[in-house]
Amino acid sequence: MGEVAMGEAVITTRRQADGSMVVDVRGSLDSATVEPLREALLETMQRDRPTMMVVDLTYVTFMDSVGISALVAGQRAARDIGVGFQLRNPSEFVHRQLRVTGLTELLGLTGTRHFGI
Repeated sequence: MGEVAMGEAVITTRRQADGSMVVDVRGSLDSATVEPLREALLETMQRDRPTMMVVDLTYVTFMDSVGISALVAGQRAARDIGVGFQLRNPSEFVHRQLRVTGLTELLGLTGTRHFGI
């Protein structure tokens, strides 16, 4: 559906046949790149009202607390309008960041791979 460059990161959104929207994120999620992601998540949910919002983190190389905050904002917005929200394919680093903060379940990562710390 669209691609947005966010400095060192790129996001692409696409609708799947089942009505869900997939947001593919590539690069680093930090203070320099995260605001366009937050806006894309919120605008896509408001405009398209998908059945599920899936954020694919396969190619996210780094994420700090600001990136985590954007994902939590997306999850809250989805909950408020009745849209499912799920993260998919986090790298070991990203998964660890979310697990340390206690957010894996909130962000739909229960039952995913576990990494030793």
